[in-house]
Amino acid sequence: MPEQSSRSQSRNFRIQYKAQVNASQYEAITATEGPLLVIAGAGSGKTRTLTYRVARLVEEGVPPSSILLLTFTRKAAQQMLQRATQLLDSRCGQVAGGTFHSFGNTILRKYASHLGFPPSFAIMDRVDAEAAISILRKEIDAAAKHRSFPRKHTLASIFSRAVNKMTTIEDVVYDDYPHLSSDMEAVVSLFQAYKHHKSQHQLLDFDDLLVYLQQLLKTHPDIRDRISSSFQYIMVDEYQDTNKIQAEILYLLTGVHKNIMVVGDDSQSIYAFRGANFRNIMEFPNMFPGTRIITLEENYRSVQPILNLTNVIIDQAREKYSKTLFTRKSGGSTPVLVNAWDENSQSLFVVRKIQELNQKGVALDKIAVLFRAGFHSFDLEIELNREQIPFIKVGGFKFVESAHIKDVLAHLRVIFNPHDRISWYRILLLINKIGPTTAQKIFEAIKNERSGTTGLLTMNFQTAAAQGLNRLKDLFSQFDSEPMPVAKMGEAIIKYYLPILKERHDDHPKREKDLEQLHAIMERYGNLEHFLTDMALEPPNNSVGNRLSTETPSEDRLVLSTVHSAKGLEWHTVFIIWALDGRFPSSQSLYKDEDLEEELRLMYVAATRARENLYFTYPGQAYDHSSGTMLNRPSRFIDMMPESILEQQPADYLI
Repeated sequence: MPEQSSRSQSRNFRIQYKAQVNASQYEAITATEGPLLVIAGAGSGKTRTLTYRVARLVEEGVPPSSILLLTFTRKAAQQMLQRATQLLDSRCGQVAGGTFHSFGNTILRKYASHLGFPPSFAIMDRVDAEAAISILRKEIDAAAKHRSFPRKHTLASIFSRAVNKMTTIEDVVYDDYPHLSSDMEAVVSLFQAYKHHKSQHQLLDFDDLLVYLQQLLKTHPDIRDRISSSFQYIMVDEYQDTNKIQAEILYLLTGVHKNIMVVGDDSQSIYAFRGANFRNIMEFPNMFPGTRIITLEENYRSVQPILNLTNVIIDQAREKYSKTLFTRKSGGSTPVLVNAWDENSQSLFVVRKIQELNQKGVALDKIAVLFRAGFHSFDLEIELNREQIPFIKVGGFKFVESAHIKDVLAHLRVIFNPHDRISWYRILLLINKIGPTTAQKIFEAIKNERSGTTGLLTMNFQTAAAQGLNRLKDLFSQFDSEPMPVAKMGEAIIKYYLPILKERHDDHPKREKDLEQLHAIMERYGNLEHFLTDMALEPPNNSVGNRLSTETPSEDRLVLSTVHSAKGLEWHTVFIIWALDGRFPSSQSLYKDEDLEEELRLMYVAATRARENLYFTYPGQAYDHSSGTMLNRPSRFIDMMPESILEQQPADYLI
């Protein structure tokens, strides 16, 4: 082991570091000089390492104010410094800790005048930014000409993504929103207007805090050296999630002392859509010559059979820092791959297995079902409701609460019950130039006819909304002659609804996938009443944004979550559903190597959430509308694995 600093050698420490951490963690804690890259495998105690390193530096006599700890949430920084304070003393609470954005705000308040704006600048949160964009959007001719022009939320996302990726608006639209490319010129103009608006009114949004901090450090060497000199040691958590701007800020900040420690896991870099740059962690040794690399491989979460599998999964990555996770925990069962006949068989297997686990004493809140995309859990939600298994869903759309799902179901509801006033209103308000008053008049006329949807067919519309109403008449006329299977009715309604979907939702390609899933569910029903009854069952909603709330203890409920929302969490038992090639990895990721590599890392993150039991499930037949092919192979990331690593079972052994 390399020699420790002279400060370390000449001091008797209150904390017995060597006895309280493992050898790799101790090496990272005591390697204080120069650039250090700590590759922290899943469940390997990175937070503990950072916490003890803060205490160690303070105990060595480093002034707390000259230590900078950067994290991605304020809560993470606060927790680390609180733990360090409990380990040592109150000096640890004086360490400069916070997010990149809060640090940027602190520095810019002091030096804003050097960039041409006053220190009293106002910060816009996302709501403020969207409000400003909405006002400016109304002034763009293209927005006034058609309703399909991107809405404020989508525009704010495009602008932010371009800034964080240090790329152009054009590249973001072509890569991530190709269906909006016809509005490219107007979107670019609006971005310029938005930047001018902020400058004119002395406003900075969250992204500007990084952009202007980077600009200050690059263009004012004297200020950069002053700031760099004040921070003798810099530590960064979750480095794999940094973007290009943040990586350059760190490079500029370490110009004087060069004592930077970053902790992260290249295998858990899954946020490219937010601007995170996988290349940052891979190129850290090149950016900081003389970098020392320490790998944390002892896992404190999972049993060894699960780690054996996750090691094989990530070993497939083309570019990585090699590591082999291991644990001192004994026992554990081999992960299982379950081949279900179809989606419903998959759902039934998961439900029965959860019931079995629960009967054996595993609480529901210790079990999670993870999936690549929100719509993957729709069928499962129905079965969970049928069995009255309580759950929360995090990430993606909540099935029965999604606007586009409700819109399609409303058409079916008025066919089944022509007196359903709420559903009639919902349908009519989807039509251009129909407001609440007109919708009420039309509904009253239909009700007076007492002939259900056929009442609409007898009406002769001379209103401004006649074109839209006549389209609706044409739709219902298809159902007037003879009984029709639920799936056939659904197919006609979805075809009618798609133009409305595209006009109302900027993310309509994603929502079209949801409707495909809804149609697949319809095919299981021969009776419209049974279908609508199941759809009316509303699951409890106890999610907070797109992340699980861990602030307060929740009731005993199963967790349904997208993999992105599950990162950093863990459960006794994890089910990864739709582990089907073309779904996970998604078919869209197959065209770019970097996208496929991120899908592999996403599978790794999903699998490493499990402590004791891990199940992969996939339906053996699923039709993919985008490619026109039948999907029937397990995910390429786990296909052809030996039985000693991944046991295979049919889904019907519990059903």
